[in-house]
Amino acid sequence: MIEEILEDANDRMDKSVHALQVTFSKIRSGRANPALLDSVTVDYYGSDTPLKHIAGINVEEGRTLVISPYEKAILGAIEKAIFASDLGVTPANNGDVIRLALPPLTEENRRELKKHAKSEAEQTKVAIRNIRRQAIKDIKEVVKEKMSTEQEGHTGETDAQKLTDNHVHRIDELLAEKETDLMTI
Repeated sequence: MIEEILEDANDRMDKSVHALQVTFSKIRSGRANPALLDSVTVDYYGSDTPLKHIAGINVEEGRTLVISPYEKAILGAIEKAIFASDLGVTPANNGDVIRLALPPLTEENRRELKKHAKSEAEQTKVAIRNIRRQAIKDIKEVVKEKMSTEQEGHTGETDAQKLTDNHVHRIDELLAEKETDLMTI
């Protein structure tokens, strides 16, 4: 029973760390990254469709994203969606593809993005700790109902703390990587 609780906690912690990785991929660094456009949806024949489902997105020359729609007829709709997305980038439509030239980040922008990354990492650490607290509460409940011994309960609590420490360490590593990426010119 305790193993199941720890396994569930580990899965939930892994999901939290993965969500942080996805969030970090959307934080713009000095280079162009197709993940910047993951939140853009296009009105495609009456339904909002993610841009990556209706167009190919490639990086060109480090700071330029090239969007190649699978149908040329939707170029205008893609352009409108990018304007509406508030990315702070003006699309250049040449009739075949749309180019997004990302301006270089200023020192002030880099510092703000670094603060944002730290904030996201801290929120994920709080989520990890909440998962640990719930797991320990569940373990204590199992021991209280005599479904497990007190020694197994103490071992389970120690294992929950080890899981937490491992995931927090992984978050710190991801944050350090992102900060390095952001501050590299």
